[in-house]
Amino acid sequence: MSNLFWLTDAQMARIEPYFPKSHGKPRVDDRRVLSGIFFFNRNGLR
Repeated sequence: MSNLFWLTDAQMARIEPYFPKSHGKPRVDDRRVLSGIFFFNRNGLR
């Protein structure tokens, strides 16, 4: 696993039921999106 992802497989499996379902367009990798959000919050970026 890359250092880009801040969530383990177990953590992702636990929160995965709360993600919206895909309708039409394929979804991007949720782990990558959450890692980006955590990066912004952790570093105090706007």
